[in-house]
Amino acid sequence: MTVEKELLKFTKKGVYCPQGKFYLDPWHPVDYAVISHGHADHARWGMQHYLCQNDSKAILQHRLGAAIKIESLDYNEPLNINGVAVSFHPAGHVIGSAQIRLEYKGFVVVFSGDYKTQPDFITVPFESVKCHTFITESTFGLPIYHWQTEKELQAELQQWVLNNQANNRTSVLLGYSLGKAQRLMSLLEGVDTMYVHRAIHNLNEAIINSGIKLPKTTLLSNDFDKKELQNKIIIMPPGLLGSRLLKRVPNAATAICSGWMQIRGNKRWQAVDAGFTVSDHADWNGLIAAVKSSDAEQVYVTHGSQAIFSKYLNEIGIKANELKTEYGEEAMVKAENESETVIDS
Repeated sequence: MTVEKELLKFTKKGVYCPQGKFYLDPWHPVDYAVISHGHADHARWGMQHYLCQNDSKAILQHRLGAAIKIESLDYNEPLNINGVAVSFHPAGHVIGSAQIRLEYKGFVVVFSGDYKTQPDFITVPFESVKCHTFITESTFGLPIYHWQTEKELQAELQQWVLNNQANNRTSVLLGYSLGKAQRLMSLLEGVDTMYVHRAIHNLNEAIINSGIKLPKTTLLSNDFDKKELQNKIIIMPPGLLGSRLLKRVPNAATAICSGWMQIRGNKRWQAVDAGFTVSDHADWNGLIAAVKSSDAEQVYVTHGSQAIFSKYLNEIGIKANELKTEYGEEAMVKAENESETVIDS
């Protein structure tokens, strides 16, 4: 058995480390789960024991239950599990997101989870980790995907809000409660009062109570005063698009915030007023840069455009194989809709 096989086994429950006797972001209940971040397609209910990065602990407890058995580590803090050195390294994806580094007998595997190489104003920036084997996502693994800088995105979003205010409209931005919402808050901080839906507010409270500072927001109550909301900023989960709650917002101008907005045809998706390319994943160039900087001899490409991205890597001389998983946008949306009750009132 090679050292890689002692560290990696791809099973029906997820990526398994035989030597360490633990799984990485498993999608079915197991005894020991090492978790890369708090999104619902990576952190699932039912594990006997969870290990995560410190900033993810409160997020997992909020989403999976305060009674879960959970342990956490700081970035770059090693833990020996059955002879395997395990450590977390910044992934730049969402608050608390981490690449998981495994080392055994000098052989290093890095499981990236989800990551974004371009820095933003709220997450710990991505850190390249040298390894022999790299497991990468490929959510936006097509050359068409190329992100603006955070300052360019900030200017675009803030100008949209100011234009709405000049036209007596309330700006409603739709983004996932973990990651997208906090990033939008950081991009729009200081423009005007920001109201957030209860699902986002409750998660923000858990994050703040764990010692992380977030921009100031106000809870959007179910019986809100329409006059108070006029010309302000509201951030809601995407599941509320078309809801009675959104329809009650005065003179609402709505915007979908997602990496999928890069494709022009999506910008009028479901009759919203605007679409902004806001992604918490690496773009095409970011994916290539992350793989190259890892110096990995073997790359496994997971969820997204894995066929195209793995083919490209092989063409440029990097050995790559597709890895089928249950991670991805559709799985996350389904799981989040099941785990978070969005009040439609």
